[in-house]
Amino acid sequence: MRSLDYRGLAALDAVIEQGSFERAATALSISQPAVSHRLRALEEATGELLVIRAHPLQATARGHRLIAHYRQVLLLEAGLETEASEVTDLPELAIAVNADSAATWLLEALGQVLEAPSCRIELLLDDQDQTLRLLREGRVVGCVTSSPEAVAGTTIQALGGMSYRCVATSDFVNRWFTNGVDAAAVQRAPALIYNRSDSLHRRFLSHLGLSGDCPHNYFPSSEGFIAFIKAGHGYGMAPWIQVRDDLNSGRLVEVMPGLDLKIALYWHQWKIRTPLTRLLSDAIVDTARKWLDLPAY
Repeated sequence: MRSLDYRGLAALDAVIEQGSFERAATALSISQPAVSHRLRALEEATGELLVIRAHPLQATARGHRLIAHYRQVLLLEAGLETEASEVTDLPELAIAVNADSAATWLLEALGQVLEAPSCRIELLLDDQDQTLRLLREGRVVGCVTSSPEAVAGTTIQALGGMSYRCVATSDFVNRWFTNGVDAAAVQRAPALIYNRSDSLHRRFLSHLGLSGDCPHNYFPSSEGFIAFIKAGHGYGMAPWIQVRDDLNSGRLVEVMPGLDLKIALYWHQWKIRTPLTRLLSDAIVDTARKWLDLPAY
């Protein structure tokens, strides 16, 4: 393969990021035919299809790898500008995290890179079991995930364990779990689950020796999830650091007191060492270890 055409890589990145050739042209301040020409030339140079012309547009596996390479180069260039005090435009860092981390400890960590400011942040939310996929695709420079699985070209650091408790209002428990959390009650009581990828509630019931099949609602918002439960519409698994004040005040109670499920979290990041990536990594690791249970190595 010949040397990569970075104008073509910029077009590829913009097309996937913006979702259309028209919006990519606007973002790059060039014509739409110019975007198409640059992308076609890049595909001819690589000898592979890089974009699936579907709706929405999707990158192929090779396309994702090239986008990751392009963004890594931009990040390295931003690091050189920072060292030379020649920053003309703040770099953007995309990171993927689970919603519960975003709702609790993450903002404190990001404050250290935003206050200067050192960069701009794009936050992609997904289940902690799914965020690693975004890193593999090159869409993010780092991710918080429950997977310790190594990904080529990245580093891994253990963050700690996020503790989850099954909670509800006392009125809800008195209505639906009069005789305790047994099979009959679980088949009647409406549970609350974050989204279809969330397996926490199933793990909770499995820990009790019960089937994971139960009536349930979905509410894919961390704050809305807690509000739903506090309104008395269901019971569900919530991060202890998010509901501890509600538990202490009695606004919520534990459905199974003392039963604590811990989800180990890890920070994966590209192996690019610049002042900015070091600052981001250190801030996330240090803040997570402040709020989460001690990491398991």
